[in-house]
Amino acid sequence: MEEAEYESVLCVKPDVHVYRIPPRATNRGYRAAEWQLDQPSWSGRLRITAKGQVAYIKLEDRTSGELFAQAPVDQFPGTAVESVTDSSRYFVIRIEDGNGRRAFIGIGFGDRGDAFDFNVALQDHFKWVKQQCEFAKQAQNPDQGPKLDLSFKEGQTIKLNIASMKKKDGAAGTPRARPTSTGGLSLLPPPPGAKTAALAPLSGEHLSVGGSVVQPAVSPSSGGATVSWPQPKPATTATADIWGDFTKSTGSTSSQTQPGAGWVQF
Repeated sequence: MEEAEYESVLCVKPDVHVYRIPPRATNRGYRAAEWQLDQPSWSGRLRITAKGQVAYIKLEDRTSGELFAQAPVDQFPGTAVESVTDSSRYFVIRIEDGNGRRAFIGIGFGDRGDAFDFNVALQDHFKWVKQQCEFAKQAQNPDQGPKLDLSFKEGQTIKLNIASMKKKDGAAGTPRARPTSTGGLSLLPPPPGAKTAALAPLSGEHLSVGGSVVQPAVSPSSGGATVSWPQPKPATTATADIWGDFTKSTGSTSSQTQPGAGWVQF
């Protein structure tokens, strides 16, 4: 179902005059000087409305709003509305009564501003009608619309001006200061993933083995580069034969000779 068309008001002028005009003898156009401008046939209000693509010039009574005459306009400029050749305040419009009868009458405005608004209202409406027709054609045939060509034409060139760029702080190639700890010492990065060799003690250092200080032996043939450290001897501790008599190492207490009193029987 098609959308119902509504009637919109384009322009309203409270003072307009209607004149009887003589038949046009030549094609040179209408002249307002040939009308009896001091004796208008009717005076009232003019209202321009639009319904769909058609505009309507309605002449109405100022007080009651009763319709005096109506001129449908389907094209502007055209035969439905014509300007006179000797003034910008007067026009000739073609009125219809709805029964097929038509007549041409003259209308005039006392103010040039009203005549300008009358003319602009009709121009804007039909400009909108033209745009709607173009949009409808593009919607039906989208491939036939103008295409944007951004390619370079033959012999066309383009110039690019690149200003010198200053290096910013922290840019690539600029060494950055290493972060420092709160004590003022530089925080070194961790060593790479390679295995770290064991460091030998410096000259003059001693190795404590089993509580006694051992002086390292230096090979005379190596020039002092190789240090051989004596292997510590295993500490000798008193061991008890858990399968023998437990009383020989723990004493002769009677409570400790009983199995299960102070030791675990296997």
